[in-house]
Amino acid sequence: MAKLEKGMKMPNFKLDSVYGTEIVKDVTFEQLVDGKPTFFWFQRYIGCPPCRMDVHFLSVAHPQFVEKGANIVVVMQSKPEIVLRDMNGQTLPFHLVCDPTESLYKELEIGNWNMEDMQNMTEKEAERMALKVAGMQENGYEHGDYEGNEEQLPAFFAVDGEMNVLEAHYARNLGDMPMAGEVLEKYF
Repeated sequence: MAKLEKGMKMPNFKLDSVYGTEIVKDVTFEQLVDGKPTFFWFQRYIGCPPCRMDVHFLSVAHPQFVEKGANIVVVMQSKPEIVLRDMNGQTLPFHLVCDPTESLYKELEIGNWNMEDMQNMTEKEAERMALKVAGMQENGYEHGDYEGNEEQLPAFFAVDGEMNVLEAHYARNLGDMPMAGEVLEKYF
């Protein structure tokens, strides 16, 4: 495989996920898309405070996506058991796909960050990071277990109901990812 680009098909990967408060075994991306527009946020792992904050933001925005007939899927390098533990009884309203071997990240060529890109954020990227930091402090999110690749960059993919890639965004730093509201505004 190679980096995804607009017009390509999202591969029909199969992995375990966490949904609600349960582990779902061997769910395919085709099942997750379920014929609806679907937005994939690839993050590091649940113990990463900015990534945990993204899960929180997406959980809050989830009803707006459902209202539009769309799905949210988060992919992380966490083990399902650690996700459930760190969610501390909270119900995930969307599938959080668990890729502890980082196979999808490698397959889709989602790269690692470098210090220059982390330090040279645009104004928009810095605003997003400031929102995450404020939310992390407000919610008391501290660093949890280290899983996966600590230098992993995030990525965002939008697909239609047929799994055609509408947008493939490979982030250059942690602030270079669309927020839920930005996605809603762009696609609806």
